[in-house]
Amino acid sequence: MPLNKVIVIGSGFSGLSAATCLADMGYEVTVLEKNETPGGRARSFVADGFTFDMGPSWYWMPDVFESYFRRFGKTASDYYELKRLDPSYTVVFGEDDFVNIPATMPALHQLFESMEKGSAAQLDKFLEQAAYKYEVGINQLVYKPGRSVSEFMSPRLLLDVLRMDIFQSFYRHIRRYFKNDRILKLMEFPVLFLGALPQNTPALYSLMNYADISLGTWYPMGGMYKIVEGMVKLASEKGVQFEFGRDVQQIEVVEGKATRIITSTGRFDADIVVASADYHHVEQQLLPKACQSYSESYWGNRVMAPSSLIFYLGVNKPLQNLQHHNLFFDEDFGPHAHEIYTDPKWPEKPLFYVCAPSVTDATVAPAGCENLFILIPVAPGLEDSPEMREVYFGKVMDRLERLTKQEIRPFVTYKRSYAHNDFIADYNAFKGNAYGLANTLLQTALLKPSLKSRKVKNLFYTGQLTVPGPGVPPSLISGQVVAAEVAKEYAAPVAVKV
Repeated sequence: MPLNKVIVIGSGFSGLSAATCLADMGYEVTVLEKNETPGGRARSFVADGFTFDMGPSWYWMPDVFESYFRRFGKTASDYYELKRLDPSYTVVFGEDDFVNIPATMPALHQLFESMEKGSAAQLDKFLEQAAYKYEVGINQLVYKPGRSVSEFMSPRLLLDVLRMDIFQSFYRHIRRYFKNDRILKLMEFPVLFLGALPQNTPALYSLMNYADISLGTWYPMGGMYKIVEGMVKLASEKGVQFEFGRDVQQIEVVEGKATRIITSTGRFDADIVVASADYHHVEQQLLPKACQSYSESYWGNRVMAPSSLIFYLGVNKPLQNLQHHNLFFDEDFGPHAHEIYTDPKWPEKPLFYVCAPSVTDATVAPAGCENLFILIPVAPGLEDSPEMREVYFGKVMDRLERLTKQEIRPFVTYKRSYAHNDFIADYNAFKGNAYGLANTLLQTALLKPSLKSRKVKNLFYTGQLTVPGPGVPPSLISGQVVAAEVAKEYAAPVAVKV
């Protein structure tokens, strides 16, 4: 009798991706979701006429989304409408001191030349190499399951790896091309999504600059949750069953195999289990101790990407001097980074990010109103309290009002905050992290927690704490990679589609 009953724990991007791929191969797939709606960190909520995306707000690497939908004979446009943003985003360096990042290359060349003579030509050289890294990294390396050195042993791939500056830091790499401090800040910004300092991030990740500059910043009209809705619709078309409000309490293991998933409201038998929930939580809380692949001390020594303090605001007037994406670099990132990575504490003068999707999309706010998403990156594992959140709301709003030259607080009609305690309560997030593991050299590929349990033969993992890493596109890829690994070990009921 074929072993084809798959339980996927969690309905974030990686869980949806894995579930849909496996169902398309002929497996019987059920997704168990702790919350009442799908999407994981990419959930959405509506309040007072405002529609808020709860987590991801940047749509980069559109080719990864297209590749995902194409494997099922679909396109992203079957599910949502994309709009390229121009400017891609704004960086605020101080009062009356900001830079709009244009979407077109001629305008970007002009901007760079205005800051550093000769930098336009250097940008072209930098992007030529970054394009190569993107082609090899995104189309080859990130689809490797990272389970054996042999995956990387082809002579061509070894040569590619050597050419991709894996052993050089991004910090040193970018300074081979540019000297101007502002250009350096602009070029270092994308790697901050990877959860580590540029000094500790491999230069391989200049591929993120290619994604930013060459592939562009996009927005799915209606909000990022439109992606989730499209993925759920596709999954349902493939036969995936969804069970919401199913908080998994235990994975029963018999003779080295996960056989049953115990939830708060029922039990589910399984032939194969794919955990898209927090890896640490599954290991340390849901499995018997003898079945855990990694110790608590192992997890304690991982370098985590930041957590976030987020504010969702509804404002009952139009706002000035804000683009869709706004990065506030009016304070020195050095001390803030130190307070995230080296000496974890609540930052004294944090950098922050503001997303104003209502600038682009009138459907996410009532007429004449503005929808704001404000995010402060902070260290994971901090003590989180309502009082501390209010302190930082005041810090950020003081600067936001001063730098955009307008009153905002008196016009806030809806306000909700979200931080460590919420990430733990909603997602069982290790240390309340928002983004998973930092992409340091020692946490890349084979050195990440394995997508296959070492102790439970039919338990697989997907998501931001395993390969390929944090972010929406990597999570989409992670689900596809783990589905392929399942099919290798448990023959797919129908032919695997390439």
